[in-house]
Amino acid sequence: MKNNLSSQIKLDQVPKKYYAPENKLEFAALCREEKVYTSIFETADEGAAHIADEVAKTIRKSVDLKGKCVVALGAGNAVIPVYTELISLYKAGKVTFDNLVIFNIADFYPSADGQPKTIDRLQKIFISQTNVKPENVHTFNVDTPHTDIYEACKAYEADIDAAGGLDLAICEIGASGNIAFNEPGSQQSSGCRLSFISSQTRRAMSSYYNVEVAPTTAITLGISNILSAKRIICMSWGETMSKVVAATVEGQMGEAVPASFLQSHRNAEVVLDLSAAEKLTRINHPWLVTSCEWNNKLIRRAIAWLCHETGKPILKLTNKDFNDHGLNELVALYGSAYDVNIKVFNDIQHTITGWPGGKPDADDTYRPERAKPYPKRVIVFSPHPDDDVISMGGTLKRLVDQHHDVHVAYETSGNIAVGDEDMFRYIMVNDLIAERYGLDTETYRQKSQEIKDFLATKKPGDIDIEDLRFLKGRIRRAEARTACNFMGVKPENVHHLDLPFYETGAIKKGDLEERDVKIVKDLIESVKPHEIFVAGDLADPHGTHKVCTDAVFAAIDELIEEKAEFINDCRIWMYRGAWAEWEIDHIEMAVPMSPEQLRFKRNTILKHQSQMENAPFLGDDDRLFWQRAEDRNRATAQLYSSLGLASYEAIEAFVEYHPIR
Repeated sequence: MKNNLSSQIKLDQVPKKYYAPENKLEFAALCREEKVYTSIFETADEGAAHIADEVAKTIRKSVDLKGKCVVALGAGNAVIPVYTELISLYKAGKVTFDNLVIFNIADFYPSADGQPKTIDRLQKIFISQTNVKPENVHTFNVDTPHTDIYEACKAYEADIDAAGGLDLAICEIGASGNIAFNEPGSQQSSGCRLSFISSQTRRAMSSYYNVEVAPTTAITLGISNILSAKRIICMSWGETMSKVVAATVEGQMGEAVPASFLQSHRNAEVVLDLSAAEKLTRINHPWLVTSCEWNNKLIRRAIAWLCHETGKPILKLTNKDFNDHGLNELVALYGSAYDVNIKVFNDIQHTITGWPGGKPDADDTYRPERAKPYPKRVIVFSPHPDDDVISMGGTLKRLVDQHHDVHVAYETSGNIAVGDEDMFRYIMVNDLIAERYGLDTETYRQKSQEIKDFLATKKPGDIDIEDLRFLKGRIRRAEARTACNFMGVKPENVHHLDLPFYETGAIKKGDLEERDVKIVKDLIESVKPHEIFVAGDLADPHGTHKVCTDAVFAAIDELIEEKAEFINDCRIWMYRGAWAEWEIDHIEMAVPMSPEQLRFKRNTILKHQSQMENAPFLGDDDRLFWQRAEDRNRATAQLYSSLGLASYEAIEAFVEYHPIR
């Protein structure tokens, strides 16, 4: 079973010379917009292996020089693959940690029962699996009284000084641009102190500490403490971090993005995978720093960028516009601005269709989806019980109205995303109607009381009891079926897969297993679809979208291996919408919506009442899901309009997935 196919999706096919140039001269030219030394690798695993090798070298060098190596370590998710690599090096006898002195970079404060501690996590994911000596591990005393915090922080700094200062600091760029818990507003001169944790950082941490919202305060090494290290290695992985990475590496140094203070360090290195680096100039706008290897997608991106820079639609761009903005290569390649403009205009225009299942009896030469067969059998895979309508509600309605045989498959129960307050309301309603309908049995009363007692004593991080998870799952199931009915999807075509990986009861989910893939594969085999729609929105902060997408891709891969004939006639479209949107150079199908259709989509999303204001996991965006969806769909339509194409109220966008063979 191939369980990580989504990570192999390469929409851009970035030439290696952009992120791994062959010599220092090329590197200097490519990186002239970057203000801190930055290494980019194709995958996070490759980046982590590089960091582990550098850490091992630093340890050996420092131990040879002074008998020990003093490091500041964090316990965030981005650092885990580095620790995995270091543990492998240790087990292979390539590095030893017996002379490693560790200082915890930050920890939550104050300490309370059930509250997470970063030192416990660091102990679990790294220290306990190596030969680090217990006496060489230093951390904050989170039981220190508030009145003594200042002195305790100064003592911690003194302990670092007494150890000879930091030889190395290993950290990550946080969701808010923080390093450690130095949130926006932190000064470059800040020292060890009590710090408030931003809501964005807390939400990002909630999944790996198994709490709905992480603690609000922490003790952290300050910016000046981290910058005092002889060497700093800071990392970031994934497309969700690309904007803050660009601000860190290429933006103005300042307290708005504390990680940007790395620019002032002479021996700091930022290590990224390609996804995290996608907003850097050499990856996103390579024509500004080097000669390009032009392909259709890069040309489309360059023209869209030029339209934005000049404020002109595509067909009004001139030779001078191209020359003035570093795109003279394109003019030379095509002969004139006009020829480039026509090519890109037609290319983007051909993505627009009101027939996402293909238009019957029509010339489909330039249409995203083929005309035949008609009608098509379609499966829409939805990771949670509302992603279908949030991300592609308008397209789903069109598919139904155009008489395709549409199936909707909800991959998880979504039970942890129902708030306790909403759950309690349903319990009270059940209690009030139980007697009238003969449900007021001893068994029911006992179950109802058990749930109420649990909710009354529930603490942060507690896993819901099984009956509570069951009822929360049924709430979401009922909402999803109501939305499907509103859309016109046949009741027998609504499938609740309840993939086992999700049913841990905790925020952190299990790994994808063969049993998950089999459930998905069995559904695909039973329907034999001509079209599959699947979530390509991998920015979900809790990772469920990625696992669900991997389950579908793995099932498709197995069907291809088994030479199932129907799968060769099936097109797979990836949607986004809940957390991000496809960029213009990637869009291959754009389905427009009128104001009335957008309003219908909103009303469908509103059928998911438990996911409105009280939903536990709205993420870093203060808008509700229907508001995010409308804003993103309108923004896509506005982009098309600004390029000189037809002006619509809103557009849903899709990218075709080509199975990796």
